Amino acid sequence: MNMNRKQFGQLALAAGLALGFAGTAAAQAGYPGKPINMVVPAAAGGTTDLAARMTAQALGPVLGQTIVVENKGGGNGNIAAAQVKRAEADGYNLLMQYSGFHVISPHLGKSSWELADFVPVANVLSAPQIVVVRGDLPANTMQELVAYAKANPMKLNYASSGNGSLQHVTGVQLEQAAGIQMVHVPYKGTGPALQDLLGGQVDLTFGTAPPFMAHIQAGKLKVLAVTGKERLPSLPKVPTTAETGFAGVNATSWFALFAPAKTPKDIVRKLETDVRNMLSDASFQKKALDQGATADFMDSKALGDMVKRDYAMWAKVVKEANIKAD
Repeated sequence: MNMNRKQFGQLALAAGLALGFAGTAAAQAGYPGKPINMVVPAAAGGTTDLAARMTAQALGPVLGQTIVVENKGGGNGNIAAAQVKRAEADGYNLLMQYSGFHVISPHLGKSSWELADFVPVANVLSAPQIVVVRGDLPANTMQELVAYAKANPMKLNYASSGNGSLQHVTGVQLEQAAGIQMVHVPYKGTGPALQDLLGGQVDLTFGTAPPFMAHIQAGKLKVLAVTGKERLPSLPKVPTTAETGFAGVNATSWFALFAPAKTPKDIVRKLETDVRNMLSDASFQKKALDQGATADFMDSKALGDMVKRDYAMWAKVVKEANIKAD
């Protein structure tokens, strides 16, 4: 069969594309063929770190490969996000993201990335914030805490993991709902904030339950309320903020996996499926509940939809409260 130059070019292009697709499919079929790097936008000791390590330990065997956790705290999550944004989009670079960093930090004016830089993979854990005070603070209920704050304006110091963090915003919500004024003390992560709370340098903080549970059980810290819609199974006697009369204080964190935007869809789907299988395991669910969190699977689409809703909601909160980055 005789072919003109145009027909030959078209055939060559089709053959090249077919070989390219076959090569990509073959490469993805062997995924993962080496250790996966999971970057965490926080120091060790907080719930984001716990979510990453729980996931690495449980998901690794499902994938048949080691998952290495790398802590890159600071910059309201920007350092870690920027690293993963720039990384190879091959499925070997993942971000265990904290909702406060993903949907609040971009509104603070110093973000080095956009939502479009990442593809959602799956949600792993969800957890409401809790209101935690130092053990010797003369307040055992939310009402007593508010009364103390009103009697001692600007004397209560509350810690957060940074300006614009969910802890910071929760503190602002409490100030607005209760008509009180407190001093905000930002830290570079929940771990350092927790240490100063235990040491008495700050009076209270807000955060997800996991890093505080052992200290609460030991009596070193007191938990006054849960900021979610329901009580925590791990803290059944602790009321919600709505039950204590402060329904305006409502903040729940989520912890989810993201990948660089151009990560192949087949790899994203495999990770999504394997995370679903991991979260269906009863031992993983119990471990999450014991820590004050919930194994809460959302696939890529559902996670992406939630990100868009939360992003819009927190944009309004940040603007109204005039919250700025460090």
